[in-house]
Parts: sequence; C-alpha cells; structure tokens
Amino acid sequence: MTSEVEIRPERSDDIDAIGELITSAFSGMPYADGDEADLVEALRAQKALSVSLVAELDGTIVGQVAFSPARASGGTSGWYALGPVAVVPTRQGAGIGSMLVRAGLEAVSELGAVGCILTGNPAFYSRFGFEPAPESAPSGEPSEFFMVKLLRGQLPVGSIHFHEAFGGAV
Repeated sequence: MTSEVEIRPERSDDIDAIGELITSAFSGMPYADGDEADLVEALRAQKALSVSLVAELDGTIVGQVAFSPARASGGTSGWYALGPVAVVPTRQGAGIGSMLVRAGLEAVSELGAVGCILTGNPAFYSRFGFEPAPESAPSGEPSEFFMVKLLRGQLPVGSIHFHEAFGGAV
C-alpha cells in the first residue's frame, strides 16, 4: 500500500488540507493538546518550518511531518525538532508516518543537522534511532518521553530546546 504514497515538500496550496489533516489525526488522542495544527501554522508564520513534508495518495494528502529549528544549551547549532507527525486516521498503521519520519530525517541531515529532538513514544521513535535523553529535556517537557537522535558530533551538555512557537522557554 505505501508504495503508492508520494512524499514531497508541502506547497502553499496544501496549507488548508494540512491543518485539517493534523486536527483529524490528533482528535481525541490522550496525548494531544488539540493545538497541533496551530503549532504548525505558528512555525510557518515565524519562518521556522524548516522541513514540512506531506504524504500524498491518489491526489489526497494523507500525512504530514514538520521539523523546526531547536537550540542546545551552550549555543550548539544544527539541532532540529521533529513534530508533529500526523496521518489521517483511516491510514494510520500503514507505514505512512514512518515514511514521513525517515524522509524528514534525511532532509534535515541534508541541511547539515547535528541532531534531532522530540517528545514522543519511545516504542515508536526508537526504530528511527532516537534514544531517551531525559538529561537533555528542557524544563516543562516530560523527561521520560524526551528523545534525541544524534546525526553527527556529540550530544551537548545541558538542555536542548524547542522553537519558541512550541510555547516553552528557549
């Protein structure tokens, strides 16, 4: 099924469909705040949506992943945050989210990324090389779900912070 899916960068005419998709994908999820679509829009408005990829199937957007700049304590640059990643409910579990995450990690790596952070389910994200990193979690993030994927170099000492659009301290 996933061989029919095309992963491509978002276009300006995708924005409304992306917002609807994200809202639908996170609706009723116990870990969702209900503001995930607003977060992507805020990142876009602040020119901080470094990578936004969509999964398209038969001309319809069925998934999306966002990557934004992150900042390590001590000023280490080249960090990115993954999230959110969303797949339309009727296509969840079919590998589309995994395709988006892999393509997005490749895209930020091509941008020269040192590493990537996220707050998410370790059982899911460990398959992409993310490791729990509670010692790097910024204040206010659940440290047991904070994860890091080092792409090159070394893990910085201290916290790694999400972009200010996430609402946390940067």
